[in-house]
Amino acid sequence: MNSLLLLLQGTNLTETDSTQVENGINDLTKDIPIWDLVMEGGWVMIPLAILSVLTVYIFVERFLSINKALKDEKDFMPKVKEYLIDGKIDSARDLCNQTNNPAARMVEKGISRIGKPMKDIVSSIENVGKLEIYTLERRLSFLATASGVAPMIGFLGTTLGMVRTFHAMKFEATIELQTISGGIMEAMVTTVAGLIVGILAYMAYNFLVAKVNKVIHTMEGASIEFLDLLNEPGK
Repeated sequence: MNSLLLLLQGTNLTETDSTQVENGINDLTKDIPIWDLVMEGGWVMIPLAILSVLTVYIFVERFLSINKALKDEKDFMPKVKEYLIDGKIDSARDLCNQTNNPAARMVEKGISRIGKPMKDIVSSIENVGKLEIYTLERRLSFLATASGVAPMIGFLGTTLGMVRTFHAMKFEATIELQTISGGIMEAMVTTVAGLIVGILAYMAYNFLVAKVNKVIHTMEGASIEFLDLLNEPGK
C-alpha cells in the first residue's frame, strides 16, 4: 500500500487525493457480509433459499430413517432359523415383529405364508420388499429435482441481472460503474447460490441412494436365506 501511495504522489496527486484513493481501495477489498450478498441476489434468492432449506430437511430426515433401517438385530436370522427348525412359528413371528427393520418385515410376511405354495410365499415377500423400498426412497426424487432446478434458477437470476445492466446502459449516455454494478452483482450472486444449492442436493441424493442400496442388499440377503431355509430337505 505504501508503494502505491508513493506512486500516486509521484504523479502529482495531493495528499488528500492519495488518502481518498487509499480509502477507496480499502472499501473495495473489505469483506462483504453474507447477508448483504444474499440481498444483492434479489427475489431469485427466495426460491433458492426455500430449496436449500427443504434439501437440508429431507436429507436429515431420510438419513435418520435409512440409518434406522440399516440397524441389524444381532443373530436375527440364526434365531429365526432355530425357531422354525423347532417348529416354533409363533416365536419366529414374534421375533420379527420385535425387530424394526425392512428385512424382518419381509421375513415375517414369509413366515405368515408358511404352508402355502412356494410361489405365493415368494410373491408376498417381494411385495413387502417393494413397499419397503418405496418407503426408503420417499422424497429422494425431490433432491434429484433440486440438483437440476437450483442451477437453472441461478442462471435465471444471472440473465435478469444482465438484462437490468444492459437496460441501464441503453438509456444513459455516460455509464458509471455504480449504475451497472447492481445488475452484475445480482447476476454473479444468483449464479453462485444456484450452483451451491444444486451441488449440495446432488451430493445428498447420491449419498442417500448409496445407503438405500445397502438396505436393499440386506433385505435380499435375508429373503434368500429364509427361502433357502424353506427349501431345505424335510421342510
